[in-house]
Amino acid sequence: MKIALKIGYEGTEFSGSQIQPELRTVEGELLKALKEAGTIDDFESADLSSAGRTDAGVHAFCQIISFKTTNPGLAIPRVINSKLPRDVWAWAYAEVPDDFDPRRHAVRRKYRYILSGDYDISKMRDASKLILGEHDFANFAKKDKKNPKSTVRRVEKLDIRTGNGIIRIDIEANAYLWNMIRKIVTALTLVGSGLRPVEWVEQMLDPDNYEEGIEPAPAFGLIFLDIWYNPEPEWKMDSYAIRHVNEHYVKEADRHKVISAMMEQFIIHEKKPE
Repeated sequence: MKIALKIGYEGTEFSGSQIQPELRTVEGELLKALKEAGTIDDFESADLSSAGRTDAGVHAFCQIISFKTTNPGLAIPRVINSKLPRDVWAWAYAEVPDDFDPRRHAVRRKYRYILSGDYDISKMRDASKLILGEHDFANFAKKDKKNPKSTVRRVEKLDIRTGNGIIRIDIEANAYLWNMIRKIVTALTLVGSGLRPVEWVEQMLDPDNYEEGIEPAPAFGLIFLDIWYNPEPEWKMDSYAIRHVNEHYVKEADRHKVISAMMEQFIIHEKKPE
């Protein structure tokens, strides 16, 4: 039987989601937990796969992992979570067809980037409108010379919202290039800070005639927020798992609010000369 899980993770202490020898990864922790819980017999027969790779430091709320099991009664989130560390958890599951591929069968993915700073939001929104639709995003991707692929992607939505000193950038597309979202965020902040005009984004979307390398925004602000399939698996929410995750992160959110306020006390404000 094949099972799909909705999992979340705080990516700070992970070297990415994809399993890598000698490094702590999300897939590595999941495989260990599935084996310890008796959900899978061995790593090879589990045939574990995910909806997408996230880099070191990137977070997820709704990453999809699928695997094969002969023990479906032990494939529920609360069982698996009992063997997982605090920074990765499962919260829903579904039985899926044997040919289900969480990456290839996805029709749309949503990410959110969270940042703070003093930016011209109106200019950022004007720039975001240029990014919507199908474009060649070669200037917004980390080049893969060993395995060159098409750099054309279609961005369906790009929303920018502000509140309480925080900027949230939501982006939805069928698929993404390596570092594409974080480089889009960099471009938007360059426009929002006045370092680039809005029209520069049009140039960036025309890589045949204009080429410029930009650094990706920091990984810690990015979260893989949601994913859709057609047909959608019949997800079963694990209320016990959700309750325990919520309790933990409500406390963590409160703790970080205090730490943020405390760190503001370290900022030295120099008096301007009269």
